[in-house]
Amino acid sequence: MSETSIASASTKKPASAPKKQKTPVHQLSPRAKMLHRALRHKGFLFGLFVMTIIVIVAVFAPLLAGHDPYSQSLLTRMKPPVFLGGTWEHPLGTDALGRDYLARLVYGARISLLIGIIAATISACIGTFMGVMAGYFGGRIDLIVTFFINVRLAMPVVLVALAVVALFGGSLYVVVSVLGLLLWDRFAVVMRAATMQVRKLEYVAAAQVLGASLPRVLFKDILPNVMNHLIVIFTLEMAHAIILEAALSFLGLGVQPPTPSWGLMISEGKEMLLFESWLITIPGVALFFLVLSINMLGDGIRDVTAPEGRN
Repeated sequence: MSETSIASASTKKPASAPKKQKTPVHQLSPRAKMLHRALRHKGFLFGLFVMTIIVIVAVFAPLLAGHDPYSQSLLTRMKPPVFLGGTWEHPLGTDALGRDYLARLVYGARISLLIGIIAATISACIGTFMGVMAGYFGGRIDLIVTFFINVRLAMPVVLVALAVVALFGGSLYVVVSVLGLLLWDRFAVVMRAATMQVRKLEYVAAAQVLGASLPRVLFKDILPNVMNHLIVIFTLEMAHAIILEAALSFLGLGVQPPTPSWGLMISEGKEMLLFESWLITIPGVALFFLVLSINMLGDGIRDVTAPEGRN
């Protein structure tokens, strides 16, 4: 062999290892497909991001507030926020009683999330029980549940809530209880329809033939397969409850002063709308992003868990 051939052979680059090809989406496991859809869903990621920030702010409110949300000081009343020429001592300014607006906004996130979660949980328990019973048994039970659903749909939520709160007094516990007992109809309707579809499937019939008990069929075969519907409705009703609480607080029949509530902050600032509009803008924007993130998160969960149900 010549020296030229030996040199060319020595300088020859080794063959690169073959690149690892990506697994096609249709060959992924169900969980991997769900994760793939979640990471590509912009609405879901945006809702999850904003919701995570609000939850972190609510959990660590004492560390982020810097001031007592109930502390009043007439010497520092109506201080503007930083972006309008204020100081960093009160980054979002102060209200008419000299209370730090950032502290009240941060603690108000706790109130809104607490009311939304508890009210939606109460409604979910009531509506899910009624809807699953009606969808699984049918017959007279279905007629009775349908009757109650129609009665509930005939009752305007806001007017009933106003009447009850005005009768028993406005407090956090009364508002949560009233909203929880008034927002179950959508859970019942959706869970009834979903249960009617699931009960006709083969694995439910197989469980019944094998002699499985009623609780076993309901909790092991029915509920896990309608859970995605339940989660989506839960997010929608949670946002609905937060909006209703803000409306009741704005009318003076919801959470009572001095409890920091975003609806109450908007109500207290409405008299200064033409002069200090930031008193309404700040809690209004916070309420908007909270409800928007919850709705987008619920819509994203629907798309991620059941893409075949998208419009």
